[in-house]
Amino acid sequence: MTVEDLKTRLKAELPELLKQDQGVRQWLEQLIRETAVTPETFDARFERMLQEFAADRAEQRLKWEENNRKWDEWGARFDANTEEQKRKWEENNRKWDEQNLANKKLLGEIALSRSRQEQGIGALGARWGVASEHSFRDALKGILEQSFGVEVLHINEFDDEGLVFGRPDQVEIDLIIQNGVVILCELKSSISKSDMYTFDRKVQYYERRHRRPVRRKLVISPMVHPTARPVAEHLGIEVFSYVEDTTGF
Repeated sequence: MTVEDLKTRLKAELPELLKQDQGVRQWLEQLIRETAVTPETFDARFERMLQEFAADRAEQRLKWEENNRKWDEWGARFDANTEEQKRKWEENNRKWDEQNLANKKLLGEIALSRSRQEQGIGALGARWGVASEHSFRDALKGILEQSFGVEVLHINEFDDEGLVFGRPDQVEIDLIIQNGVVILCELKSSISKSDMYTFDRKVQYYERRHRRPVRRKLVISPMVHPTARPVAEHLGIEVFSYVEDTTGF
């Protein structure tokens, strides 16, 4: 079976399977949560490294203090060797200063490494988010068009008035048309409070540009920030956390 055959079969059988088997729905939800990329694992590892580094440094300091104490005792016993004691004392101080410089350099390298790791995680998360949004869009299109006889469109237009983003820019909009009724849908891997306001401006842009009223405004996302839900309620936006939840309209 080819990949395309598998996709076709999933689109045909997935809706009914999700309706009948709660375990499959729970498995899909758990899979989405487990594959989400977050910086928590790296942060925990970084904190552990810092704690280990601090412990090593404290132990090293104790050793230096013990060495200094021994040098003091040696100096008390051998007052005649004042110059040698002074030389060794200065040598210890030099080594201590060199160690401090090395520690500062190491801390800088750790901080730089963390910054690069966070940038890499952010880029990976962004790529995962785009891929998951496309997957949700394809799944929703297949379910709704094949099982419910609606038309699902994805349009990309240029907002020359800057209504959506405050300046002229491209605007992507997902449409669901059911018996001539226009429904605007926002599909995102995660959605914030500001995303809700942006989606509402997309609705205003579409109504103004195409002179067609939007009957319903839907947001579909597996991760909706708690602060975004009151905004959605205020703006009349319906929020769905799972693709199968949308099959009831």
